[in-house]
Amino acid sequence: MLKQHLQLKLAQKLSPQQIQLMKLIQLPTLDFEQRIQNEIEENPALESGKEKEDNELTESLYEEQNDVIDTQDIDIDAYLSDDEIPSYRLNTNNYSSDDEEKSIPLAGGIGFHENLKSQIGALILTEEEKQIAEFLIGSLDDSGYLRRSLQDLADDLAFTQNILVTEKQIEHVLKKVQEIDPPGVAARDLQECLALQLERKSLTVDIIMATRIIQEAFELFTKKHYKKIQDKFDVDEEMLKSGIKEIEKLNPKPGGALSGVFQNTHIVPDFSLTIENGELNVVLNRRNAPELHVSSTYQEMLKGYKESQNKTKSQKEAVQFIKQKLDAAQWFIDAIQQRYQTLYLTINAIVDHQKEYFLSGDERHLKPMILKDIAEKINMDISTVSRVANSKYIDSPYGTKLLKTFFSESLTNSEGEEVSTLEIKKILQNLIDKEDKRKPLADNALADQLKQKGYKVARRTVAKYREQLNYPVARLRKEL
Repeated sequence: MLKQHLQLKLAQKLSPQQIQLMKLIQLPTLDFEQRIQNEIEENPALESGKEKEDNELTESLYEEQNDVIDTQDIDIDAYLSDDEIPSYRLNTNNYSSDDEEKSIPLAGGIGFHENLKSQIGALILTEEEKQIAEFLIGSLDDSGYLRRSLQDLADDLAFTQNILVTEKQIEHVLKKVQEIDPPGVAARDLQECLALQLERKSLTVDIIMATRIIQEAFELFTKKHYKKIQDKFDVDEEMLKSGIKEIEKLNPKPGGALSGVFQNTHIVPDFSLTIENGELNVVLNRRNAPELHVSSTYQEMLKGYKESQNKTKSQKEAVQFIKQKLDAAQWFIDAIQQRYQTLYLTINAIVDHQKEYFLSGDERHLKPMILKDIAEKINMDISTVSRVANSKYIDSPYGTKLLKTFFSESLTNSEGEEVSTLEIKKILQNLIDKEDKRKPLADNALADQLKQKGYKVARRTVAKYREQLNYPVARLRKEL
């Protein structure tokens, strides 16, 4: 039985322009520049050059057409998908061609795994063993470790390379691979990694002590039970200390030195802050962003269609295509301008809120600041501020920093003043750095010292802050 009924429903929809703007806002400078270049290449109605001041022709031609594109029922999911969304929704470039381009070239070279494979030729291996060696190198992670079991490797070699080998044969080849540089590479765990590096060193009393610690007392060493190690080997503190010093010289991540060499770790700041005569000046990085405008050629094509007396079906289809491209180009240009405006308002609100810090560089002057504070100042949504803070960097006299590092909750000190949790973390860091490493401070002792300085912080809060600062518990901070 069929029934009909009316249902009223309120729903909030984001327009394609809003979605485009949100995605543009969260892009860092390098990705933003690339998006612009892609859009210029893909949308022929979008051109770089001097901005056109007069867009009346385009606007009047749009009004002439009745078949305006309906954007009310557009599928939001399609716009949020990078696979389906047109690049003009996400790209742009606006900057003067007279300004110097400050892009930094990256050094070329071979990668970590390629470097290791190039050393295989120096090893004495059969043809099959060379294939196994290359497979083992390809299985290493970026730190240089072999994290997979020999059984798994044997199975993969059988299925992918059609090589049938035993675990014993793989281990034989693995020992050969562990002879190449850097020392410690292809180890299966930290203990083996450190042991391999010690094997390469000339034998001295200190190296022998270090080797015995790694091979026979590794668990005691990781837990810093130094007294138990002394008793186990019947050595004095000085001998133990000399062995530990040799261990501290070793590299726990042998692949890190090579795997990171050819990665682009250069950060391009999105904002630049300078101080002139006690005043803060912040500018948006628009270094490689060309000025964009709608193609005059496409506008002329619309004008020709308007003046044509006989309008054929093919002409109407062509003009609809042109209108879509012109709409897309204009939407993109508008989104870029809104992006610049949003970033400008947000960064100025942040700098104004943290003015004392930016003038002094003293992190103790950082004020409590949450996303809501900035959102209310600029009359925007918290999610918009979050997109800016989580992905943008500012270059200041005190270094290049991520904006979100300036945000923190607040606590009240003994004088009733609200202070930033960043300030408390800085003091906590100083306390730990200056402590007697022979008798490191437990969390209770750290809480007491903070209380003496006027910050009433619970022990569990101290533990949380200590972990956020990447400090281990007191026992693991102990040194001889």
